[in-house]
Amino acid sequence: MSDTPFALWVYLSTTPLLWLAVTLLAWVAADATAQRSGRHPLVNPVLIAIALVAALLLLTGTPYRTYFEGAQFVHFLLGPATVAIAVPLYRHWPLVVRNLLPMAAALVAGAVTAVASALAIALALGVPPAVLVALAPKSVTAGIAMGIAEALGGEPALTAVLVILTGLMGAVMVTPLMNALGIRDYAARGFAVGLAAHGIGTARAFTVDPVAGTFAGIAMGLNALLTALLVPIAVRLAGLAP
Repeated sequence: MSDTPFALWVYLSTTPLLWLAVTLLAWVAADATAQRSGRHPLVNPVLIAIALVAALLLLTGTPYRTYFEGAQFVHFLLGPATVAIAVPLYRHWPLVVRNLLPMAAALVAGAVTAVASALAIALALGVPPAVLVALAPKSVTAGIAMGIAEALGGEPALTAVLVILTGLMGAVMVTPLMNALGIRDYAARGFAVGLAAHGIGTARAFTVDPVAGTFAGIAMGLNALLTALLVPIAVRLAGLAP
């Protein structure tokens, strides 16, 4: 009788849809927790969901590849979710047009600062070249960051971890930091977090205000494009090119 739960788990663990269900349940639980906290910045649903799924994978000894076979359906939806940002962009188009010049200036300043500061600090600390290359595109969405790192000889898996950490830190810090700085304009707040913390920061911005979410989505997309151009140049200037 005691073998029954184990046998059931062995059967279920071979079913790819199990891990899709686990991912969705973890997100529902994490989001409910965040909602009960009043969407406090420290109670980030992405962080909670990652912790829940990671704990289950460790406890069951499940390889990441096995998990991803089921969770890839959620991964596929990242594309449509990104495209769906066009809906609030259309709704707030007049406001976007009025802020084109400030956004362009913030984009260049933010993208250059993100890449240059990461490389400069890591170089000063003696970080190995492969890690430096993986670190450089940390402020853009994972798919693009991993592609940049791989093309330059970095480790895509490490880049993915750094991207997630950057996004989580940005999502947690953005509200208290902006409040402390006295920045009340939701367009500016949203653009800043989208620029620094990509999709995770954008998700946080949408929970705060639709305008913030719209500008975060714009920043996320534009920063991915600009960073893809900047990182190869920065890596070569730093003498890290293969």
